[in-house]
Amino acid sequence: MEHKSLVTEAISESIRVKEQVLSTLAPAIEEAGKLAVSSLQKGGMLYFCGNGGSSCDASHIAAELVIRYKSGNERKAIPAIALNSDQAVLTACSNDYGYEHIFKRQIEAFGKPNDLFVGLTTSGNSKNIILAMDEAEKIGMKTLLLLGGDGGKLKGRASLEVIVPSTVTARIQESHILIGHIICSIIEKELFGLD
Repeated sequence: MEHKSLVTEAISESIRVKEQVLSTLAPAIEEAGKLAVSSLQKGGMLYFCGNGGSSCDASHIAAELVIRYKSGNERKAIPAIALNSDQAVLTACSNDYGYEHIFKRQIEAFGKPNDLFVGLTTSGNSKNIILAMDEAEKIGMKTLLLLGGDGGKLKGRASLEVIVPSTVTARIQESHILIGHIICSIIEKELFGLD
């Protein structure tokens, strides 16, 4: 069975979405990088979270910051963590309070006013990210959301939102990781003068 048209269509669609991201979201992406830099300059921590594929993207971006984004860019580790990484916390909270509280409880435990909460959700309707946003706002943290489609219930809630103009989950996630990489690059350049 041939799948050439499936391959061509997926790649072409990804390119179209990224062209829209470039033409409409470049200023917002730059602002997202500056928001992260500002938090770090004030001694803050970056907290990332998401569900499913977005969970993996949250971990991926946090790892780029803790270790390094570009090969050869030797620099100090950047304080960033993915809230979806601790199995004991996730399973205990899910069992005792419900899955919707897994990120909120961690923000409640660790969040400080100079920290930045970064939520990735393709729908903008993830209850656990909504509750974590509520907690981050209560603490006085800055908030950044990477969303898709119409932004869902979280549209208009964050200090800054970057909403990918697509309703296809895979295309949104592909753009979110690109945006995350650009944010990492801005951080390395601003804090360490690295290209």
